[in-house]
Amino acid sequence: MISELCISDLDGHVTGVLAHAGHIEPPNWHRDGYLVVNGGGRLFRVDLDAPELVLIDTGAATDCNNDHGISPCGTRLVVSDKAQTEGSCIYTLPVTGGVHVRVTHNVPSYWHGWSPDGATLAYVGRRDAGPFRLFVTGVEGGAESCLTDAFDHVDGPDYTPDGQWIWFNGERDGAVDLWRIPAKGGAPERMTDDTAANWFPHPSPCGEHVVYLAYPEGTKGHPAGLDVALRVMPAAGGASRQLIELHGGQGSKNVTSWAPDGRAFAFVRYVS
Repeated sequence: MISELCISDLDGHVTGVLAHAGHIEPPNWHRDGYLVVNGGGRLFRVDLDAPELVLIDTGAATDCNNDHGISPCGTRLVVSDKAQTEGSCIYTLPVTGGVHVRVTHNVPSYWHGWSPDGATLAYVGRRDAGPFRLFVTGVEGGAESCLTDAFDHVDGPDYTPDGQWIWFNGERDGAVDLWRIPAKGGAPERMTDDTAANWFPHPSPCGEHVVYLAYPEGTKGHPAGLDVALRVMPAAGGASRQLIELHGGQGSKNVTSWAPDGRAFAFVRYVS
């Protein structure tokens, strides 16, 4: 398998960054000009000026999945790791690597969003054998608050740049659509209503766009190894348009990967 780390603009023009003869998964984009990806349970830095995989020291967090990110101030990483717990647990650590600090007491918990003010994390978790729901907690940990209840499954929560909304994908009666909910809690609003299975919405830093992953109709879960599409829609709601067709799915764009100026984003596609 070849993993192709790529950048796309909002017209769907794709530029290759790195081709890796192995499996790496979705990038974050640091404002200092590098990407962060995961592979084999570890995190790697990829400088855009000289792209190669450079290992980041995550200490004892050696079983990181693809739900990782960068703090709004650019100084810390957040990871979802299960090396020390029975299920995925959320930790933060310095962006350059180092000692990690546990955030979530309850597991499994999978990080997806960091509030623009840096104070709150949004994530999904399963509690007491129930469905996956959307939770928020302070970046230093503490009590968690559940924001969603009436869904069969929830994933991919991410904040709007003004901090007012959290977008997510929610499943009801077999249909997976994009939704948004007030960050402080309230009634969710459905933002897509089509035949695709829509996952992982990521609002742009400029507040104008949302990029997301569209699976073929009837897809169950978010598997890898399918022909999928990356689409963009107005953040205020409305019709979407297709940017890119690719082979991938899980691992292509689970986490936010926008460039700081909101003009481009990074993703991974796969070649057998």
